[in-house]
Amino acid sequence: CSSLAGIMLLELFLVLGAVIIYFLLSKKKEETLPFKEGWWGKGQKPDAEEDATIWPFKVETTEEELSDLLRRLEQARFTEPLEESCFHYGINSQYLRKVVSYWKEQFNWKKQVEVLNKYPQFKTKIQGIDVHFVHVKPPGVPAGRAAKPILMVHGWPGSFYEFYRIIPLLTDPGSHGLSDEHVFEVICPSIPGYGFSEAPHKKGFDSVSAASVFYELMLRLGFKEFYAQGGDWGWLICTNLAQIAPSHVKGLHLNLASVTNMGFFQLLSILLGRSLPWLFGFQDEDVRRMFPFLQKGLYRICLESGYAHIQATKPDTVGCALNDSPVGLAAYILEKFSTWTDPEFRDSEDGGLERKFSLDDLLTNIMIYWVSGCIVSSVRFYKENLQKGIGTQKHERLTVQVPTGIASFPNEIMHTPQAWAQKKYTNILSFRFMPRGGHFAALEEPELLAEDILQFVGKVEKEQLWRKK
Repeated sequence: CSSLAGIMLLELFLVLGAVIIYFLLSKKKEETLPFKEGWWGKGQKPDAEEDATIWPFKVETTEEELSDLLRRLEQARFTEPLEESCFHYGINSQYLRKVVSYWKEQFNWKKQVEVLNKYPQFKTKIQGIDVHFVHVKPPGVPAGRAAKPILMVHGWPGSFYEFYRIIPLLTDPGSHGLSDEHVFEVICPSIPGYGFSEAPHKKGFDSVSAASVFYELMLRLGFKEFYAQGGDWGWLICTNLAQIAPSHVKGLHLNLASVTNMGFFQLLSILLGRSLPWLFGFQDEDVRRMFPFLQKGLYRICLESGYAHIQATKPDTVGCALNDSPVGLAAYILEKFSTWTDPEFRDSEDGGLERKFSLDDLLTNIMIYWVSGCIVSSVRFYKENLQKGIGTQKHERLTVQVPTGIASFPNEIMHTPQAWAQKKYTNILSFRFMPRGGHFAALEEPELLAEDILQFVGKVEKEQLWRKK
């Protein structure tokens, strides 16, 4: 009887041991996100191996395209804005008239095409679609050093052009008053369905798909180790990339960091964080940016997220309308560049747009959407990422182990304190409150963003943290 009890006890220990080992192994396994091997081209995937050729690309438009654009601008119908409505009802149509007038009479697209083509651009086919990217190597690297590759990913309604001001600060920092201890080789791809990257022809192309495509791109370019940087959708794509390939991503730098899975402690901090900030790890600046939460959190999100609900449910409806009207496209995009740069710009009749950007820069970004006809496919990205609900995807449940730097700009739509961010990003090496700036940081405040990237990379390199992962 005692021997039988001993055998049963041994079996119990073996079962418990197996369960513990299973959970330990499964936990380890879930720390990385599976690479998403997709086929996004037309029709069936061919049996032949994909051509990995990289070929040069230049932005080009025909006279017919420009004549068609001018005709549409000439035939635009405007409506009168409400008195003293400024940008509170969306774009102010009186200001829109000014933009369209400039577009027709002064904007020199051919000159801007030269600006776009000043940096080398390429295309390559990955998972069935042509992927466009800018690839800029440094003019010179200090003796004994090597350029560090950095992948920079834009969002909506931006484009690869957002990075044109920051590229020289990273590839040649010494000539722009920054430390040249670290010099970068910059790769700025267009998200598939944006700009000059081919749009996916199949349903289901989400942020993990984009991260997998960009991972293939970096490997194809010969980069086994690299940095990744992004805001807006670039935040999520680069986050997913760090989850897919943590041994290849040396560091992750973000100018937006959102946490979609909120725990009880985070929810409690919304209620009590203003009065007991120390309890939740909030700094004074966190409190200033977050509270009163009803006004600066919930109300702001409700006020500014109507576009996202439309794009996450019926993207093609609004997309088809915008693809047919350049004035409609400009109105839709410019409103975001106004409010997301500074919410107080809603109080201005011109939306404050020309305080931070030139009309040439704003219209160049809009023209990238217009000449490529990508607005429909760009807004579909919202449906692909959000149609299953927030918090339901595997990547949302996984943490990020890669060394992370966060530049927190004060006018970002929603502030994420470090105490919240570190729930997702477990290895935050640098979290800095930026003195000014909003959502489009690379275009609005390239010097601030470049300096933050440089100091973050300096910390990673000094401690060689990627080797300890």
